[in-house]
Formats: sequence, C-alpha cells, structure tokens
Amino acid sequence: MTEVSAAGAFDPASATIAVVTYNRSHLLLRLLESITRMDPKPGRVVIVDNASTDDTATVVESYRDRLGAELIYQRLDTNTGGSGGFSEGMRLAYEAGSTWMWLMDDDVEVLPDGLAKMGTWSSRFKSIQGRRFDFDGSEFYWQYRLSIPLGIPIPFAPAGFDASGYREMNSGCFEGMFIHRDVVGEIGLPDPRFFIYWDDSIYGWLASRKTTSVIVDEFVLRRTREIAQWDMGVRHLNASSNMYRYYIMRNRGYMKHYFRTHGAYRPVRFAVGTMLTFAKELIRLAFVERTFRGTSHLLRGTRDARTLARDTSWRPMPPLDQVA
Repeated sequence: MTEVSAAGAFDPASATIAVVTYNRSHLLLRLLESITRMDPKPGRVVIVDNASTDDTATVVESYRDRLGAELIYQRLDTNTGGSGGFSEGMRLAYEAGSTWMWLMDDDVEVLPDGLAKMGTWSSRFKSIQGRRFDFDGSEFYWQYRLSIPLGIPIPFAPAGFDASGYREMNSGCFEGMFIHRDVVGEIGLPDPRFFIYWDDSIYGWLASRKTTSVIVDEFVLRRTREIAQWDMGVRHLNASSNMYRYYIMRNRGYMKHYFRTHGAYRPVRFAVGTMLTFAKELIRLAFVERTFRGTSHLLRGTRDARTLARDTSWRPMPPLDQVA
C-alpha cells in the first residue's frame, strides 16, 4: 500500500464534483447554490440525472453560467439507482481527465472551504472521506470500518481523532468520497448492479486494498434532508424504506461474490453478519418506523441474495485503462 499521491500542490481545477440526483430538484438547487460559494471551486461538476420527471433539467441549466466550473449534465433514460448513477458519474469524470473525483448525493451542501480542506490531504492519500454535519447541525457519525468476515459496519469504531487528524478506513461512502483517478483505474467503476446499498462500502473496501484510505477530521459537507431517526445516545438509527430493506439483503449476494473473488469470504461468519443485518432492520422497523410491515421485503431480498450468490457467470467490475 502507499499513501503518497502525485507530487506537487493540489490543483482545484483537477477535481470534479460528481452528483447523482433523482426527482429532488429543490435539494439539488441548494447543492448547486453552495457550489457557487465555494473557494476554491472544482474544475468541473458532473450531474447524473436518474431519469427525473420533475424540473431537474431546468434547474441544472439555470446554473450552467453561474457555477464557475465546467458543467456536464447527463440525463439517463431509466433510473439506475445511486449505484448506476455514481458509476456513470465517475466514468464521465474519469474520461474527462479528472485527477480527483468527489462524489455526493443531491441532499448535501458543500461548505465553502470544503475542497480546500480535502486538497490539504491529497499529497498523502488517494482515497479520502471528509466529515459531515447532519441536518440539525450536529456532527454526523459514519461507520467507517467494516468487519470483512461478517460483511457489516463496525458500529463502535472510535468517533474521535488523535493529533494525526485522520483514521484509516476500509469502507467508503458516496456521500463525500474523494478518490484519485489512479485508484479508480486499478479497481474500475462502482458496480451499477447493486442499484442501491452496500455499493459504496464494497467500493471503499476495494480502494483500501490498493491504497491507504482515510477519514479525515475535516467538516466539508452538510446534509440538507431531515430523516426520522432513533437516537441511541452516541449513535442513531435512521428511517428506511421498503426498497432499501429489499436491497440491503439482496445485495449481500453481490458482497459475497466480491469477498470470494478477493479471498475474504468466510461462510459461517458472513452468514452471522447476514443474520445481524436482518435483525438490525427489524429493530429499525420497530423503533424508528414503529411497524413490522416491510418484513416481507427483507425476506424477499434474502431469497434473491441466495440466487445471486449462485450465479456462476458473475464477474467483478473490470479495471480501467491507466491514463497519465
């Protein structure tokens, strides 16, 4: 592993912000407005629209001459989920020659000095995650460590930072992932087959196998959408949806393939992780959404995961050609 990036000072123009959006133009507008206030600004902004039916295209075009950065807008013919959107956004950014790709959803704002803060770490690391403020201004805790044998986040990984200002991670989150093109070239694009959920965890894990990946003690984003949650003190549990419940279980079939391909699959412990994931979703239903309606989606996802895991034709995403 290496933690040394390309030599020389960070050039903001080498960075691309890649955003995925779907029928949330009111949130996208806030993100685009925050980009106009950035100092410095990125060289380009890529917007991948997952076949929105609202006024997203109009909102995007209204900012074309205001961003202070090149704007690439790609409207897809169908909704490919966050996974497909980020795969396409990274492809567009990579093919445009971007050195750094900063991925984010449409329900965040960028803090004005966010890119400058990320840039200060770019000479040391090639896979970086900044911190976020939650909707209410509190510090958002993200589970940055995965238990690979179990295939689940470690919920009590330390939240604090020492004097180094960073902690090593082996996961990823597409709400703020800042990644160098060299790593993307080695591990390929995010896998669109996930549709939603576990895609960024697996992608971050793949990146951590190639380079030292870190979360840094720098607040760079603010979430702009309020989500119902159960406050457990030091941690919280967000509300979900039936679609998420299905994919969080189904996509463990894809996780199993990735772990198996890279020699990290441990059948018994992974099965325990699957049971823990199922149990966590039942707790989410009971204590956050106060219902057990939705359990059928967990069961259906579990069944489909077994089918996916038995697919002998499955192959991981291929590496991309290295571009100087």
